[in-house]
Amino acid sequence: MATYESFNLELLVRRAHNYLTSMIDAQYDFLPYWFVQINEVPAFARHVRVDDAELVASWYEALVCCMEMLHTAAGANVLAGFQRHLLKSWGAHGLRFHERYPWTNTMHSSFHEMGYVLAALNRWRAREPGHAELVQRHQALIRGMRGLVWERTLRVFWSGDFPFDQPVYEFPNDVYLQDGGFDFSRVTGRGESAIRNAVVLQPLVKAYQLFGDEVALDLARGTANYVLGLSRYLGYDGRYLGHVHSTLWFATGLVLLGRLTNTPQYIASGKVIFDFTLAQSSSFGWMPEYIAWHPPHEEHCESCCLRDALECAFELIACGYAEYWAVIDRFTRNQLAEQQIATGSFVSVDATRADADGHTWRAIDQRVVGGWSGGGEPNTISLTRFRSVAGCCIGTVPQALKLVWDNILTRTGAVITANLPMNHTHPLGRVQTGYPNYGRWAVTATKAGVYAIRLYDWMGTELRTSIDGVPVAATLHDGCLVFPPVRTGQTIAVQHPLAPVVRTETARGVTWTVTWQGSDVVNLDPPGPPLRLYQRDCSVPKEYPAPGTGAGAAPSLAPTEQKR
Repeated sequence: MATYESFNLELLVRRAHNYLTSMIDAQYDFLPYWFVQINEVPAFARHVRVDDAELVASWYEALVCCMEMLHTAAGANVLAGFQRHLLKSWGAHGLRFHERYPWTNTMHSSFHEMGYVLAALNRWRAREPGHAELVQRHQALIRGMRGLVWERTLRVFWSGDFPFDQPVYEFPNDVYLQDGGFDFSRVTGRGESAIRNAVVLQPLVKAYQLFGDEVALDLARGTANYVLGLSRYLGYDGRYLGHVHSTLWFATGLVLLGRLTNTPQYIASGKVIFDFTLAQSSSFGWMPEYIAWHPPHEEHCESCCLRDALECAFELIACGYAEYWAVIDRFTRNQLAEQQIATGSFVSVDATRADADGHTWRAIDQRVVGGWSGGGEPNTISLTRFRSVAGCCIGTVPQALKLVWDNILTRTGAVITANLPMNHTHPLGRVQTGYPNYGRWAVTATKAGVYAIRLYDWMGTELRTSIDGVPVAATLHDGCLVFPPVRTGQTIAVQHPLAPVVRTETARGVTWTVTWQGSDVVNLDPPGPPLRLYQRDCSVPKEYPAPGTGAGAAPSLAPTEQKR
């Protein structure tokens, strides 16, 4: 019988910490590298404009999350560098621009990037509420963006004039020039500016939730109403054509806005967007980067989309939709885990080259470990794609892992519930499971009281429950097995049969044969060269391409805004 690897959340976090604290440039105060070319011979990283735009913000958040999960101060110097970058380059209307580096061109701010910046300021301000300059920048950014929107107040129809009964705010463009403001001859070139700009929604709502900022709430409402209405970006059933990362991030903000303001239609709109996106994805978490922009077989999975899926699922759970626990579990332990670079053994390195001109060649094989792909296929990471490792994804995924980490065990009233079958040591208890090799899920109590274990469909109906190995009866309540009260140090457990289940499904235009053990994918056919995913059988040596051969003679690709 095969023995399979167990999901290891802490290992994912440790690898991410490695990437965040090593794929940086000390010459430029720990400025991150977005553009990493592991397919080149030798591999290298080089700076691009976005390093000092969204990356210093998202990498700040990611590193904070990793340090908190690992209870470590390692990387504090890098974190301080990110903070220094964040406090530089502020300009008109409270917007953050980027420094003038040798590799930058048009000096501008984009509202899409302000979503990342505002999110980072939210987290930083919550950690340091007495930081006066930070508070000023945070408030000025919100008020500056509010002052730049066009407010739509009247619908002028052939049958008469009709005022809008809710605020409707539209950003005039997706680019704001540092020296020229709105220049409508210049755009990012991505298109769909309505949804790209609207990623500010979720951080705006968080600013209201955390700090009671009414201007943020007003701008959030107006932004949400514009996208849901006048933009015509979304269908009534959540359908859209375009960028999944932006759309799911917007949907997450909608659900949170609805919950905080008791507005059910916002929650319902966010849910249909999420459900439509899930219908375009695989059951184990592969998601397209774009919907209907390319033929299905040309699509890749940007790991940022997986972050958004997890965060949106958590927000929907908070609204009472407990069925999304299964999405969080499947996506986290399967495609999200697989799309992280676990080894640099296939990366070609030239140790003789010194870092220069915004390029680095040093120890790329070691530094790349922990990054996430922007080019995942269900069964492989495409090494020929220019974003086979994407700097944006390492900034977003650890934020979602922190949510997973914090919610493996939760307390609701007097009951402590194990929500996710992941090995973990938590202040509320220690979780140990046998998955995917055998069906056992146990929690050792660190506090006396009532404990529960969430049920999943794949656990079946032949359940045996015990406390310290002694059979006990557990009560089914709201999809959980609730155990009799226990003392500190006692262990509750549920055991059940676990056997492989083989299913077929279609994703990316391909029919896949998926072998499941519980919620773990232990094999995926057809397999994918060169960087094959789902090599989970411990008895079989893993296959990786030899150093320098993973991409063949693939040409270097320039990181254009169009491709991002």
